Amino acid sequence: MVFKRILLLFFSYLIFVLPAFSQSKYQVTIEVKSTPATHLHDPLYITGNFNGWNPKLHMLDTLPSGTTPLHSRIILPEVKAGLLEFKFTRGDWQTLESTAMGTLTAPRNVMIQKDTVIRIDIAGWRDDFPASTASPQVHLLDSAFYIPQLAVKRAVWIYLPKDYATSDKKYPVLYMHDGQDLFDEATSQGRIGPLEWGVDEAIDRHRQSAIVVAVAHAESKEDRQNEYFVSPNSRFPNPQGAGYLKFIVHTLKPYIDSHYRTMPDKKHTAMAGSSVGGLLTLYAGLSYPDVFGSLGVFSPSIWLDEGQVQKTITRIGYQAAISDQHLFIFRWRE
Repeated sequence: MVFKRILLLFFSYLIFVLPAFSQSKYQVTIEVKSTPATHLHDPLYITGNFNGWNPKLHMLDTLPSGTTPLHSRIILPEVKAGLLEFKFTRGDWQTLESTAMGTLTAPRNVMIQKDTVIRIDIAGWRDDFPASTASPQVHLLDSAFYIPQLAVKRAVWIYLPKDYATSDKKYPVLYMHDGQDLFDEATSQGRIGPLEWGVDEAIDRHRQSAIVVAVAHAESKEDRQNEYFVSPNSRFPNPQGAGYLKFIVHTLKPYIDSHYRTMPDKKHTAMAGSSVGGLLTLYAGLSYPDVFGSLGVFSPSIWLDEGQVQKTITRIGYQAAISDQHLFIFRWRE
């Protein structure tokens, strides 16, 4: 009886309390106290999860000089309760706010549970600094590398270790997807503006050197997903992921191994990707266990795969699929 009462209370909470909380809306006032000395007369915009990350939808009101210590202000009258994420721009993703050193950062975030006033200082603007953030070790291998398995061309970048030109060493190789997002803010794309992964800087700081080969994704979201899904699903009945993986294994890897000093064996060959690219990486390990010895599976979109990867694991045998492979899985939770 006590257990039934607990269940009743729990479901009452789910039905009545949680919806009420999620539907609550509050007034949020955002005040900018200061901005850089550059672009003082440019309009200032705010973008965030409250407006679908539109960089030019909500403009702040500029306050008359001398009347207030504030630079500008905006009042958002109906912000949903929960986590508010936002950034400032001057109208597009190329004019995002930055640190005083020109580095892009993650979105600002504030938990909204009541009417709130937020005061902000903007330290810098990204477009006041050099566009490229890639290290000197990053090179454009080919702006249009032909993928015969898909009959398309994609840009391919390669990261070579600092000592590559001054040594005769051989190096392990990491193959990665979404190549335009890995090294350089000048080429990166994203839901909340350009924000590169910093793969080159991470390896620069690490004691273990490696070659990184990065293949660009398709321009549109739909084409990218179709190219990265391996198993057919309701949205993509004829996915191209299997062909893309054949390109990596049978075309790109042989090219890299023949033109660069690599360690081509399974132990020294890895693949990594995020989101649908993480799912694709998991399939790469299952499909080519004799090629990839390490897999970086970051926030894989397994739920979009409609249970197909589980069926694949069951079909080929779980232990056989992961034998002698190092699998690194990371799942982001807000």
